[in-house]
Amino acid sequence: MVREIAISVYLQVFHFIFNLCKLFPQKQKTVGVATFGDNIYYTAQAIRKQTPEEEIIILKVPKCNYPFQQHIINKEILFSLKHPLSFVQSIYHLATATTVLVDNYYGFLAVTNFKPETTCIQLWHAAGAIKKFGLMDPSIKNRSKKAIMRFQQVYNKFHYTVVGSERMATIFRQSFNLPNESILRTGIPRTDVFYDKKEEKRISKQIQLEFPTIKDKKIILYAPTFRDKQLSNYQVQLDMEMLYNHLSSDYVLFVKLHPAISNSLINNYPNFVYDVSDYAEINHLLMVTDLLITDYSSIPFEYAIYQKPMIFYAYDLEEYKQERGIIQDYEKQVPMDQLSLLQSLS
Repeated sequence: MVREIAISVYLQVFHFIFNLCKLFPQKQKTVGVATFGDNIYYTAQAIRKQTPEEEIIILKVPKCNYPFQQHIINKEILFSLKHPLSFVQSIYHLATATTVLVDNYYGFLAVTNFKPETTCIQLWHAAGAIKKFGLMDPSIKNRSKKAIMRFQQVYNKFHYTVVGSERMATIFRQSFNLPNESILRTGIPRTDVFYDKKEEKRISKQIQLEFPTIKDKKIILYAPTFRDKQLSNYQVQLDMEMLYNHLSSDYVLFVKLHPAISNSLINNYPNFVYDVSDYAEINHLLMVTDLLITDYSSIPFEYAIYQKPMIFYAYDLEEYKQERGIIQDYEKQVPMDQLSLLQSLS
């Protein structure tokens, strides 16, 4: 109840400021609202190449740490109510933009009536889907009718949603209740880098320079998704000691926690385990990864391009099914035998 009241007050304030800002003339500019940042960055990069004169403004929510290059964008603004001046500036740019790019669910869209000439594009932040989201999220049954109506109001603001496959088009239609004509089957912007061999070679050398101690060793990347109850106290379930004892002579272990997780990794094996949670470009890490370990993350959809080994360490499968919801036939579509970990590395 208190939560809904707080949301309503926030949206009323946002709606009021937005309508005032709509009185200003519309400008030819692209405004990106970034939580993850990478898809918006690569889209901005393409826009800059095609229309060098386009004004590009990035509104970064507090959790976004993506390093936007300044020669690509014109301005970067912190989009937070805790910074009133920046917050109002952000709303002004949203109200006067011709193109709005978003990469997540943003509640303010429920009360954002864009100018008729404005196009809002949902780039999302995942190339595929294993866990359920949007209207398919099991937790939605615990929300009020008013909240569910607000969710749909947000989804209705997406003029277009970008997907990388027909399967994802179906999932987005179900999760956001979108019409088929609003789905753009263009591929995911951030995956373009996988097909640029020159850039891939440069990135691989860069990572080697950043982590010189990994030279001549193979890389295991552990990239688990978040658990709603462990956003500030995430506990890594891998047996680090066992992995160190068996693998440290030939391998290093990169651990990249989900951006939603706020706590740091406790590392007792600094020459074997590397916390790369703050590394902005997950796809750059995939380029040098020899084996991926994950669970319900969407990362396997990108890593599959390399046709390298993956292990799905779903240690809490039944619990996760109930609390978060995952795609049907998960067990049949992915290998889950955690005992195969050492076998695959031997």
